Amino acid sequence: MAKIQMKTPLVEMDGDEMTRILWQMIKDELILPFIDLKSEYYDLGLKHRDETDDQVTLDAAYANKKYGVSVKCATITPNPARVREYGLKEMWKSPNGTIRAVLDGTVFRTPIIVKGIEPCVRNWKCPITIARHAYGDVYKNAEIRVPGKGEAKLVFTGEDGTRIEEPIFSFDGPGVIQGIHNTDKSIESFARSCFSYALDQKKDLWFATKDTISKTYDRQFKEIFETVAKSYRERFEAAGISYFYTLIDDAVARIMKSEGGMIWACKNYDGDVFSDMLSSSFGSLAMMTSVLISPDGNYEYEAAHGTVQRHYYRHLKGEETSTNSVATIFAWTGALRKRGELDGIKDLMDFADRLEEATLKTIEGGVMTGDLCRITTIPNPKQVNSLGFIQAIRKKLEEQMEA
Repeated sequence: MAKIQMKTPLVEMDGDEMTRILWQMIKDELILPFIDLKSEYYDLGLKHRDETDDQVTLDAAYANKKYGVSVKCATITPNPARVREYGLKEMWKSPNGTIRAVLDGTVFRTPIIVKGIEPCVRNWKCPITIARHAYGDVYKNAEIRVPGKGEAKLVFTGEDGTRIEEPIFSFDGPGVIQGIHNTDKSIESFARSCFSYALDQKKDLWFATKDTISKTYDRQFKEIFETVAKSYRERFEAAGISYFYTLIDDAVARIMKSEGGMIWACKNYDGDVFSDMLSSSFGSLAMMTSVLISPDGNYEYEAAHGTVQRHYYRHLKGEETSTNSVATIFAWTGALRKRGELDGIKDLMDFADRLEEATLKTIEGGVMTGDLCRITTIPNPKQVNSLGFIQAIRKKLEEQMEA
């Protein structure tokens, strides 16, 4: 069978630890045998980021802006222990945070639904999509370790010399200070992305902050969303969907009692936390899609989980692992489908659909990794190792393509 041809390169961002191992397995077994892959490759592994003083992350982000579509492997965001482990020059920032700051988009994360893997919340009948603002907040913060007594102030100095000053706290001993920011431009692009995506998906849009406590920061989010909502009101009514705002704690309570099916727009940190909660509640952290969509039409697809550190250490010892690669496979299919859509390559789009179908049918047929075996309702599931799962998917894919 002739390989599917591509026109425009896909920006490929490699990553760290066990997901890096899975990345190569997926390419070798599920991508390269079927597609004449054109990609512009960037190694975002922690060692290479350190070698390039993190310039490679910026290069990858700007390549995404150039070509429009990227697929990214999970990466390490180093903490002090990782700095020691890898002998890093410094504690580099989150590559996801760096890329999102360049692209200024919204991250949409949706659980991957498969028969035999039931949500922990019994009343959830439809997947809940998290729309996560991908700019600012704690991910682009400034922090100070307060050494002792003193006054902390929040100060803004305008270009014209105007000075705005607010007291933060009078310290009578050591402590910490954190400063976060956002921009009206980014908040508005976040809001418009959410309303546009909800309209495209024909799903209700929820948004929540804590504006009763954060009367300037969170309230600005609320007011911008309300302004954007007015321009979408007629289109939402015609589509039979609605926009709903409430406080973040009320939203959590309502979500737990709902049947699901909505798009839940969250500020950056809230979206980070609740997307992991939802993916785990729907079955597994490795069973969620994630795509960053920017206002100017750039797309970055990735798995919504980490590098699976414990499995990697076992892999290094030569021990067998049974690591779930579904989210990483769906990152590849999402990117390939979008690349095919933009370039008018139906074969590429159809291949992405078939690979996703083969992945789900493999699980529904009772062949799966250990994390799914422990929670499945399918009788007598067969647990396979990391490579065995990917090879089982390849077998199912080849059967579909021959049919």
